[in-house]
Amino acid sequence: MTTREYSQRTVAIHTHGCKLNQADSQSLARQFSEAGYRVVSPASSADIIVLNSCTVTATADAKARQFLRAAKRRNPDAVVVATGCYAERAPGDLDKLEAVSLVLGNTAKPELVESVQNVLEKDAISSSAPAPAVLPSRESMRLARERPHAGHPSRPSMGEATARAGRTRAMVKIQEGCDQVCAYCIVPKVRGRERSIPAEKIVAEINRHTDEGRREVALTGTQLGTYGFDLDGIDLAGLLGRILSETSVERLRVSSLQAHEITERLLALWGDTRLMSHFHIPLQSGSDRILRRMRRRYITAQFRAALDMVRRRYPDAGVTTDFIVGFPGESGEDFGCSRDFAADMRFADIHVFPYSPRPGTSAYHFGEQVAESEKRERMAEMLALSAGCRLRFRESQIGNVRPVLWEQSSRSGHWTGLTDNYVRVRAASESDLGNRITDARLTGMDGDWVLAEVV
Repeated sequence: MTTREYSQRTVAIHTHGCKLNQADSQSLARQFSEAGYRVVSPASSADIIVLNSCTVTATADAKARQFLRAAKRRNPDAVVVATGCYAERAPGDLDKLEAVSLVLGNTAKPELVESVQNVLEKDAISSSAPAPAVLPSRESMRLARERPHAGHPSRPSMGEATARAGRTRAMVKIQEGCDQVCAYCIVPKVRGRERSIPAEKIVAEINRHTDEGRREVALTGTQLGTYGFDLDGIDLAGLLGRILSETSVERLRVSSLQAHEITERLLALWGDTRLMSHFHIPLQSGSDRILRRMRRRYITAQFRAALDMVRRRYPDAGVTTDFIVGFPGESGEDFGCSRDFAADMRFADIHVFPYSPRPGTSAYHFGEQVAESEKRERMAEMLALSAGCRLRFRESQIGNVRPVLWEQSSRSGHWTGLTDNYVRVRAASESDLGNRITDARLTGMDGDWVLAEVV
């Protein structure tokens, strides 16, 4: 069989949805790279196009289908792969798309690179074209993943490639799956039962990212607060303690916590300034009646107490949330309670979603569906509230000096970056700030941007 160099095969990975998907995409990129493929920017044309999909709403499904069709039109000879949560929930829907060469759900992600290689070999045989080289064995790929500095001799290391691409942070998955089974949520169906990744593997992965030059790590998962329930002698607080003591990571973020999982013992760890002062705490509704229908594990009083706990210790912390509008049975009074409660919590930002019926969830079978016209009106109100909260929080930070991780520059000489408390800022500088952490004074607003100057 005639072989071809792996560097001749390019891969573009596109990610829809949550930070957990982003972590999976980073892992896939590494696996492709270690197998000899060249991972290119998602904006580039490529031989292989992978969509890591979301399925949390019907809109997410529609965006996935639209993307896959458009990707094939732009790259008619490419192998187009659909993976992720949509591919796990409804693979038959994606199999029907002529644009898609391969459908692999979340459970099949570990075999995705090998499956792509099989498709390439079959295509080469059917067209009498030279076949690509045989994929390394699973054992060799496993050993490559476990070697922190494994690389292909004919191309730069992952660290060098990362530096050139200007990547500054990594998403590290610490657990997956959810046992809470909220009435509206499809995640337990597409991610499975909760399972924690051993702390040793997490520490090793973070050390690998820092060796490759990344300055910040965000810990991701579906239910981070229950980390370690299936392991001996460790929970989330214990994991954070190990990361802070056993790695040199300069900035560490916890991507999400449930209100009922926040404790004084956990919050005390944020006394280490390497833990970023940002807390994403999903609310979903400010009506206790709707929270019970959703099968959430807290009521508004508990949520308020959790935020008070955070703000007593860290008054400048950015606290963001998620909010669902139009859940079945949500009356006008329920919505008013939700809106008022959200306003009272003084969030730094609110991510607002209209309720979307998901086959396979209990809420899919609920009566009392809210009319689409009513949902649109409530969405408009909540989006306006979100914009106001975001503006007020940013204005409250003017005059403060915050540490910023600078990410990229524009042609106009402006650098953009993210503060510890999750404010995106812009600064004019002739110096190369890329992937540097500096203190910056927040000086004012320019539209939606917070302006800053390096100090």
